[in-house]
Amino acid sequence: MPFNSITYFIFLPLVWLTFVSTKDCYRWLVLLLASLGFYTALGSLYLPIILSLVAIGTFFCGRTMAATQDPRVQKTLFVTGVGGNVLLLASLKFLPVLSQGALILVTIGLSYFVFQAISYLIDLHLEILEPERHFGYFFLSLAFFPKLLQGPIERSGDLLPQLRQPYAFNYDNIRSGALLFGWGLFKKIVIADRLAVYVNTVYGDVHAFSGLPLLFATYLYALQIYFDFSGYTDMALGTARLFNIRLTQNFNSPYLANSIADFWRRWHISFSRWILDYIFKPLQMSWRTWGSAGAALALMVTFLLSGLWHGVAWGFVLWGGLHGLYMACAVFWRPYQKKLHKKFGLKKSRILRIWQIAVTFHLVTFAWIFFRAQSLDDAFYVTKQIGVAFQSLTNSAAIKSAVMAGHSLANLKALVLAFLVYSLFVACKNRIELFAKPVWFRWSCYLLLALTLTLLSETSQYSFVYYQF
Repeated sequence: MPFNSITYFIFLPLVWLTFVSTKDCYRWLVLLLASLGFYTALGSLYLPIILSLVAIGTFFCGRTMAATQDPRVQKTLFVTGVGGNVLLLASLKFLPVLSQGALILVTIGLSYFVFQAISYLIDLHLEILEPERHFGYFFLSLAFFPKLLQGPIERSGDLLPQLRQPYAFNYDNIRSGALLFGWGLFKKIVIADRLAVYVNTVYGDVHAFSGLPLLFATYLYALQIYFDFSGYTDMALGTARLFNIRLTQNFNSPYLANSIADFWRRWHISFSRWILDYIFKPLQMSWRTWGSAGAALALMVTFLLSGLWHGVAWGFVLWGGLHGLYMACAVFWRPYQKKLHKKFGLKKSRILRIWQIAVTFHLVTFAWIFFRAQSLDDAFYVTKQIGVAFQSLTNSAAIKSAVMAGHSLANLKALVLAFLVYSLFVACKNRIELFAKPVWFRWSCYLLLALTLTLLSETSQYSFVYYQF
């Protein structure tokens, strides 16, 4: 049941109406049943069963850890709980590969609730969190449908208290949640899906193209994956806000980052924090006697594991390895960088910041090639063609031919208009508080968004990019 489907547009109001019509003591049950129904609607009946097993096992381990005073028993339960979740995730992710394609498993949402279950046990073990005593609320914290399929990866300490709060109708939450959902829908079906028309045409058969079309498709994929994933997140946050739940903001203008480290503070923020807290920091502490080399190695291992999390394919491994390499190199370069900036008075230079943003964007975009390509052969072919592409940037005929390689003229015009509308909304969002403006201004913005969704949405429905992870 994708967020951009007619089914979801019927499902969500029905759940909300049932929720607000129910007594507080039973509202958790309404959301839990809705979440399980939402997950079951994907068509894979074993997924809700796996979710239930993860919830039961994690809850039992957490309660038993808190009930015993024996450190050895606590450690055994902790290792069992975390190890069991990791083994389950690895098995279901890697079994199709090990069976050489004979076994096909749908694992949508699996990583997100397993990661939350693992972080819950780690936080209990570190005594950051008190164990949840109500199984229903704990189960709901893992299963809450807005964040179930693509995150954000919520920390139990943030989400559980909100689920326990008595519900009170909040007009501002309803209004801002609906607008945020509409904004995310716009990013998905008007921009991301139109970009997908070009990207899928070119990356679907890269050897049929050379030079500029491959370069343009790579740039457009960087935009597509951002608008697709951040659009989903906005819809998830907007949905949750209807129930007075504030989920973690997952994106913060990532392509304005001035370093790879800054990019990861802005991109898929909940996942970045998770790998920082539960993978990188423990590794860094273990290897701290090695100084900068230990930190660099911890970064490499962390991002290689991040690549593997996305899938058992060399393209994902190289994507993760590239980001690890970028970050590891920065560890050694940073002291010299500071000295150079100080020597030449560049520390607060606007030109330097623009340069850093441009370099960071191109490093990230280059890594996206390995993420998007269907094979390593395709990825290396694209990288070889990039040099050829830059040589053609002075040829207007070649540029026109490349721009039209995967587009109809109508699609191109619609995409340009969509970006103009997007730029207008972003400018308004950054400079004014929309809800503080007069009624006529607010409703003009709402109408513009509704018209854009109606007239410019891509008719071919593409699944969300991150559904596969």
